[in-house]
Amino acid sequence: MIVKTIAKVKPAFPFEAYSHIVSPINAADGGGFMFTIPDIPGVMADGATELEAIADGREAFIVTVSAMVDMGQEVPAPAFNADDFTPASASGKVLARLPRSMHLQLTARAKTEGVSLNSLVLAFIAEGLGRRGAART
Repeated sequence: MIVKTIAKVKPAFPFEAYSHIVSPINAADGGGFMFTIPDIPGVMADGATELEAIADGREAFIVTVSAMVDMGQEVPAPAFNADDFTPASASGKVLARLPRSMHLQLTARAKTEGVSLNSLVLAFIAEGLGRRGAART
């Protein structure tokens, strides 16, 4: 068996120029954190902590870029920017149209609970977000 040694290259753009995503891995799948660089799909790593995932991601970045250069492939320039997917501001206001029957049920429940309709809806949203967050861990 012949094994080719690929020399590490200095990338045209440094690791820090690329946006990256660190996301939790379900405990059922082993736990820890997954690291990816959206601009270079082959760059993936994981670690027990976020910092370990980023450190391993840095190594995966160098290895992947070196392999791409060795194969004559073009290394994509940084293009993904997390700020492009983040709202510029959040006013805290939400306007939602509801079916009349649902509005009637919510109004009756708010009256029974002795709270405003807005407080009741906010409590339901917070409860739902809490359940969703707990399901991820």
